[in-house]
Amino acid sequence: MNTVLKAALWMTGAIASFSFMAVAGRELAGEYDTFEIMLYRSLVGTIIVLAVTACGNRWHEIRFDQYKQHFLRNLFHFTGQNLWFYAVAIVPLAQVFALEFTSPLWVVILAPLILGEKLTRVRAISAVFGFIGILIITRPNPDTFQFALLYAAAAAVFFALTILLTKRLTRTNSITSILFFLTTLQLVFGLITAGYDGNIALPTDQSLPYLFLVGCAGLLAHFCLTTALSIAPAAVVVPIDFARLPVIAIVAMFLYAEPLELWVFVGAAVIFAANYLNIWHETRKPA
Repeated sequence: MNTVLKAALWMTGAIASFSFMAVAGRELAGEYDTFEIMLYRSLVGTIIVLAVTACGNRWHEIRFDQYKQHFLRNLFHFTGQNLWFYAVAIVPLAQVFALEFTSPLWVVILAPLILGEKLTRVRAISAVFGFIGILIITRPNPDTFQFALLYAAAAAVFFALTILLTKRLTRTNSITSILFFLTTLQLVFGLITAGYDGNIALPTDQSLPYLFLVGCAGLLAHFCLTTALSIAPAAVVVPIDFARLPVIAIVAMFLYAEPLELWVFVGAAVIFAANYLNIWHETRKPA
């Protein structure tokens, strides 16, 4: 099978998984706070990761000598995911997804500080255009601005920090090791934050399928995305990933009667162009 077609099929799985997770998160928001959603998401993920690790006998791949980096990486991800679930509950889903697409641009801005990479002119231009896209989507004026949009925008920043620390960890850690710390550490974070008041909402017959869906979809989405990137260039994968926006916009229209706003698509197009400019330039650098 053609590698582009393979990547497209994997990205179809990622798009579906991200969409299912967003819908399940919104359905759970009335009964659970974001910490409780993250608790159950991490519990399901931990069970899956431990089962797969045991079946493959990969315990030797888990490294504990870099636990500080794992802790910091998962603290950023836990924060970003909580902000994302909070935004999903009250912000139109298309706006949440559009703002999430700014994560690669935040990576460009933060990489010099964390990874020591150079901020080139093209990278700087792409970051500026990405910021313009944010302004188009949020339209910060008293009539149209929602404060909750800041949570979605902040989530993108924390996801970018997560990406950078993950990149640093992949130099010495396997995927098994990273996923092990991802699920177990965030399970601990979820227990602490959800249970600090001594009151954790338990699963019900109605909520259990959604809680299970959030946990499975979260792992599956990142697995599909990572697999797609491993077999095709980012310049191929990123445009496919942007199909998440019209998909979730249509889903939200049918499920929640959310209108299809032109400015959301215009802003997302600007963000896409900024991302693609950076990828196009990077892939044409001499090796």
